[in-house]
Amino acid sequence: MSRYDAIVLGLGAIGSATLYQLARRGMRVLGIDRFSPPHAFGSTHGETRVTRLAIGEGAHYTPLAMRSHEIWRELEAATGASLLTTNGGLIISGASSRSTFHGASFFATTVEAARRHSIAHELLDANQIRRRFPQFAVDDEESGYFEPSAGFVRPEECIRAQLTLAQSHGGEILRNEKVLGFEESENGVTLTADSRRYEADTLVVAAGPWLPQLLAEKYARHFKIYRQTLHWFDVEAHHSEFTPDRFPVFIWELPEHRGGTYGFPAIDGPKGGIKIATEQFESTTTPDSVNRQVSAAERESVYRDFVAPYFSAVGPAGVKSAVCLYTVTDDFGFVVDRHPQFGRIIVASPCSGHGFKHSAALGEAVSDLVRRQQSRFDLSAFSFARLEK
Repeated sequence: MSRYDAIVLGLGAIGSATLYQLARRGMRVLGIDRFSPPHAFGSTHGETRVTRLAIGEGAHYTPLAMRSHEIWRELEAATGASLLTTNGGLIISGASSRSTFHGASFFATTVEAARRHSIAHELLDANQIRRRFPQFAVDDEESGYFEPSAGFVRPEECIRAQLTLAQSHGGEILRNEKVLGFEESENGVTLTADSRRYEADTLVVAAGPWLPQLLAEKYARHFKIYRQTLHWFDVEAHHSEFTPDRFPVFIWELPEHRGGTYGFPAIDGPKGGIKIATEQFESTTTPDSVNRQVSAAERESVYRDFVAPYFSAVGPAGVKSAVCLYTVTDDFGFVVDRHPQFGRIIVASPCSGHGFKHSAALGEAVSDLVRRQQSRFDLSAFSFARLEK
């Protein structure tokens, strides 16, 4: 068996970030993934992810988002990759909005977080939104929060950059290797994979939607997996209205639907469309049984209910679609904590559909946990214990 200071199981958002942070600190580390990351089988793909500094899920997330922006700029300087685009973010809501994004007070909490952390922002009424962003067909009673420092990150490129740098610092990567199990002893953790066994002082489990399969039922029950669909719709005739310099990333708590919508500017030229999606939390799935095909009926439903009434310039033609998976806790919070039973195993699940924007900083925080160093971040809100209450 090979022996490491740490093994990182799963090389998606937080796994790749953790591997990079450990390797750059000189630790002997191994990263293992059952596929070849970046890949499209988990939660970290689809070309873009929203990033924002004022976090509607809770102001305690904001320091993580701020630090992640810094790290992505550092990665860009080190690799030459384009990872972070800050073209601004618009959140729209209103008194009659039926939908909520990850909490009943998402809009108000966003504003409170911005004020608490001195994040530049503007509050816009409906007329101001129409003048500034005429692409959005807002109602008179709706209002907006605009954050200039928000934008989007490119998840596949972020993973690729962090894995490349991890290897340059001596980190090892094992791709296309399925982990069969692991166990802790007083001397370390032994991990059994398809080809061989590995030992480490510490194991970081960052397996995304495969996490419930790796935990005992008393812990796995706190994580539910939901299939999500992503759609790119045609804007060829109106492409200039939707480029990043004119169209922000957005989150819209809609007045007519229980589920809101979110989307991105056109970044792939006139024929690339714009990406718009909603969220569903009605039926659970698993990463092994999920339907990874998006039907025409699904695309047409999203266009009819979430696009056509709100974006008159966006056409019904589907450029492409994709499926991703949310790993969701009951309170929509993360789990970043030592396993309740095993002190050498760290579970890292920045989940529930809002994790990627924090992942770079969380990789740094997890590397501190591995090395038993004091983190600059307060991770107490992400404990296992709070889910047991």
